Amino acid sequence: MADLTVSYRQGTGWQRVVDGVGFKVERGEVFGLVGESGCGKSTVALQLLGYRGPAMRTDRGKVRLDGTDVLTLGRKGLDKVRGERISFVPQNPTTALNPGIRVGSQIEEMLAAHGQADAFARARRAAELFGLVGLPSSDEFRRRFPHQLSGGQQQRVCIAMALACDPSFVVLDEPTTGLDVTTQEQIVELLIDLRARLGMSMLYVTHDLGLLSQIADRVGVMYAGRMVEVAPTAELFAMPRHPYTQGLIGAIPRLAEDEGSALMSLRGFLQRQSLPPGCPFAPRCDFAEPRCFDEMPVLRSCGERRLAACWRLEEIVPRPVENGDKRLSAKGAKAELLQVSGVTVAYGSGQRRFIALSDVSVNVRQGETVALVGESGSGKSTLARAIVGLAAPQSGKIVFGGAELLGSLRQRSADQRRLMQLIFQNPDASLNPRAPIGKILKRAFSFFFPQRAADADERLSAVLDDVRLDPRYARRYPDELSGGERQRVAIARALMAEPQLLLCDEILSALDVSVQASILALLRKLKDEHGIAMLFISHDLAVVRMLADQVYVLFRGEVMERGSREQVFSPPFHPYTHSLLEAVPAPMKAPRVRTVRRAETPAGRAACAYAGRCAWQIGAICETQRPPWQSTAEGLAIRCHHSLDELKRRVVWPDRTASTANRGRDP
Repeated sequence: MADLTVSYRQGTGWQRVVDGVGFKVERGEVFGLVGESGCGKSTVALQLLGYRGPAMRTDRGKVRLDGTDVLTLGRKGLDKVRGERISFVPQNPTTALNPGIRVGSQIEEMLAAHGQADAFARARRAAELFGLVGLPSSDEFRRRFPHQLSGGQQQRVCIAMALACDPSFVVLDEPTTGLDVTTQEQIVELLIDLRARLGMSMLYVTHDLGLLSQIADRVGVMYAGRMVEVAPTAELFAMPRHPYTQGLIGAIPRLAEDEGSALMSLRGFLQRQSLPPGCPFAPRCDFAEPRCFDEMPVLRSCGERRLAACWRLEEIVPRPVENGDKRLSAKGAKAELLQVSGVTVAYGSGQRRFIALSDVSVNVRQGETVALVGESGSGKSTLARAIVGLAAPQSGKIVFGGAELLGSLRQRSADQRRLMQLIFQNPDASLNPRAPIGKILKRAFSFFFPQRAADADERLSAVLDDVRLDPRYARRYPDELSGGERQRVAIARALMAEPQLLLCDEILSALDVSVQASILALLRKLKDEHGIAMLFISHDLAVVRMLADQVYVLFRGEVMERGSREQVFSPPFHPYTHSLLEAVPAPMKAPRVRTVRRAETPAGRAACAYAGRCAWQIGAICETQRPPWQSTAEGLAIRCHHSLDELKRRVVWPDRTASTANRGRDP
């Protein structure tokens, strides 16, 4: 890619979103592209496939794939290149998959479009691809529709489609956004294996810098449409040179604990309409001088294979990045706000009956943050939907503010609905595409506070500031925002209701690390100043460690472990918790030795739900008898046939926050 410059239409004019970006990707290399939401990463990725949107234009530049300039190809040329030579994994599988076609058929359709005439061969290849990305390859699973799969399963279908024609180059735009850590790790290992086996090159676009460090050979850092730093991965994470890169890496949450350190949060936010003629990062930079605002710096060498665009490279001492976090917690426990007791949720009937939650109990106190963790399909989102009345429990009860809630949302009072707000994982499906952001937010306010219509504009301004969105965003539409910006709007809409309880379903999954840091600070502010409680659903255990007061670990609809943050993140661990912690991506984390993943215990069997994947399995008892709760007086509870002493003995490192060199065996 050379001197790529792209603009989008805004009103009667054009807004430049990518300005002079260029880089090379060698055969078999993984090049990572990072930056805050709205910096132009996805636009760059789409240009590799020759995408020409109706409201965009390519002002200049070249994109050469094996010598062919993709930007000069016509429709037939692009159809030949896409899929066979270069493929694309999108950020949002919900909009990428056809909701009316079975997932297996969608892959077979792609194979047919690229010349595979044999229907049996197409079905066999689809089954092979499903197995390759960790999905069941059975006919029954391939006949499911997208809405019958979890978010993680949908994304893996998209990855399978991208690999269908064995392309030599794959563009991955946030491919692991919304996936749990174990699935993330499996996908990254798959991509590493494919690169080694097939010599496949990749452009890996992400905001997850910890994950990127495990797969990328080199990394390019973008800000406001420009490339500000390029370096080999290990050197970039060890010693970032550009002030913006230093801020990004300093904002990464880590499991390693250092009570004296805090996440770095970049001050301010990107305002494209008021960028100076010089360095676009100057308004937010702690090292800016007058020249930075007036003259645009260019990429220049700052070491072997290293480039950075900063006027003060020689003066700014590189900051080594240290592991650490500042953990956020509630100021004192208060009265019970939410009590979920013995809730079971099932879908379907007869042989097709699927138990999504089985006898789950969760308590949330006022001003407390309770985290639900677990891989895709563990029932976390189902529990949130049951609490707010979007899924009817078959048994159990839900008490909120001392009153038992009825199963249906429509049976609840206006105050019960207002005081409990669910923030969905996917803002694309929850924001009205035909309404500007300001109207969306003010509609929520007027719905719950019809008597306070005069306060709507003031509340809108305050909430936009809370979630770090420029007030001018009120006039924009959802499709004019990046994925991270849309998620911030979803958070803002929930805050417009002035709730007592926020149910946050993967709300950070689409946000870059610097914005994550600001949102985490916002959540602490909401807890400390307003006493807002949270049920925080996440696959990011590093974030959970920073934010949660209590943690519940779910697997296949059952609670495997529960306790305070300190208890769950320290030995003893349930074998599943141990596995989740081991899979957490961290910058330059040493690779671990993995065991072969065992076949899972069939659903509905009266045994430990995790027995089929557990490397610490005792024997037949794990497969024939449900495990008891092993508890401590301090409140830790683990559902396992092993005693707590035995579970602690099996952890060979002294503390979960110890160096990666001392990791234990993988369960």
